[in-house]
Amino acid sequence: MRDAVIVEAVRTPIGKGRPNGSLAHVHPVELLAHTLRTLVERSGVDPALIDDVIGGTVDQVGEQAMNTTRYAVLSAGFPESVPATTVDRQCGSSQQAVHFAAQGVISGAYDLVVACGVESMSRVPMWSNVPEGKDPFGPGVAERYPEGLIPQGISAELIAAKWSISREEMDAFAVESHRRAATAWEDGLFADEVAPLDGVTRDECVRPGSSTEVLAGLKPAYYDPAFGERFPQIDWNVTAGNASPVNDGASAVLITSSETAARLGLRPLARLHSFAVTGSDPLLMLTGVVPATEKVLRRASLTLDDIDLFEVNEAFSSVVLAWRQETGADLSKVNVHGGAIAIGHPLGASGTRLTTTLVHAMRARGARYALQTMCEAGGLANAMVLEGL
Repeated sequence: MRDAVIVEAVRTPIGKGRPNGSLAHVHPVELLAHTLRTLVERSGVDPALIDDVIGGTVDQVGEQAMNTTRYAVLSAGFPESVPATTVDRQCGSSQQAVHFAAQGVISGAYDLVVACGVESMSRVPMWSNVPEGKDPFGPGVAERYPEGLIPQGISAELIAAKWSISREEMDAFAVESHRRAATAWEDGLFADEVAPLDGVTRDECVRPGSSTEVLAGLKPAYYDPAFGERFPQIDWNVTAGNASPVNDGASAVLITSSETAARLGLRPLARLHSFAVTGSDPLLMLTGVVPATEKVLRRASLTLDDIDLFEVNEAFSSVVLAWRQETGADLSKVNVHGGAIAIGHPLGASGTRLTTTLVHAMRARGARYALQTMCEAGGLANAMVLEGL
């Protein structure tokens, strides 16, 4: 049976998703093209050999419309014969691209494929793809959830309330994310994964001096009296400090089989071992990482104790802390080089950003197995297990 391995993984530095962010001047097509170009340069592969490029983008509108991945392929200088498509599984879009790419290699549909993602939240703000006054859900969903769906920030508050996660715990988790990311930068651990762009060499949101005292002074980010009346259990402890920022960035991984890697002289970084995707309550929305973790471990015939490293997307501190309570995972193994709260969360790019960071961390630490999982809007989650080589 064929396998699927990652042979190269790169990302841009992550900029603030604001008009004055370090990468705000870069068109999203060019952000992604930069990672694609770097991917083939570092691997040495002939881009003409690439069977497909599968990219994730969440807000597919404006400068991120019209199949962004295809135009990034052309901008990167790949032959016109290299196809591309853009997928949307919300925050897990590019992790889903990894799943699709690996499954294509394992099935024999592909020999060499790129999974990637991009989001420029400075140029295409979140929800730009939903015009004012338009309903993206439809009457059937309204009938099924008559009290109405809720924003992710309210879901994060509900998770904190349900799992009795305090403001202090969430802030401490966020501070540790910044500390780990800052240490990783200081120790040169991001050197092999980051492709500097236009003079930008580092992640812009990492705050080495972050402290629980500073975060304690921040106001609740999602306070809303109407939601407070509907959900009286909420204590309003989610802030900009214990949630991920908005960001610009792109990332990409090159996937092939062990056989093709050997033929082309490529060094595998990790084997894509097992995959899972699941749905969950669209009100809590962000808790799918728990059943997704359980599902992928069953498929891998592994236990939590077999996993050396975890990447759990830090959309909010409460999400990872609830996941930890349910799974019993050791937080010292989770997001060891910092997570999205510090590094950033450029939506469509985050899945392959996590994968990029994870495979390099696996190699640096000699990890045998690693697990990546991401919560996604609408009550979805992806999970996969990687095996070190």
